[in-house]
Amino acid sequence: MPLCFIEPQEAIRVVAESVGREARRQLLGEVVRAWVDEIPEDELESHYAKAIDELDDDDLSMLAAWHASMEVGQPVANKDFLIKAFPGLGEHRREALRIAAGFRGDEAFEAGVSEEQALDTVLPWLSSERMMELAAEAVELYCWDRLGSCN
Repeated sequence: MPLCFIEPQEAIRVVAESVGREARRQLLGEVVRAWVDEIPEDELESHYAKAIDELDDDDLSMLAAWHASMEVGQPVANKDFLIKAFPGLGEHRREALRIAAGFRGDEAFEAGVSEEQALDTVLPWLSSERMMELAAEAVELYCWDRLGSCN
């Protein structure tokens, strides 16, 4: 019997192609969260600006409501306010970026951007350690999906 070895990046891709829609969405969410965790501090603001640039009014309103919970001032659901308020979020800046990137990812997912395109964009930026963690999470999602989730 042959023994097969696979790189973590490829394992994530294989799992993404092998699971149902909900598990795929969850896996892509984990990949985006991992990507945000790997962004250097000095690049967070520019990535945040890119993430909110394409959000619709509903997403901007939800993001502004989240800002309100952080008490950074009276939130306004527009891009200028959100960008100016970002530095004031301190340790919560990564969470704000995760939320904005998640909204953007959901829109891309709904618009038909393939998982493969999303993975091609994000996976190359991840460290090998983070890639291994994601591969383990992908296997857990695969088992969850195959053991009978409501997919």
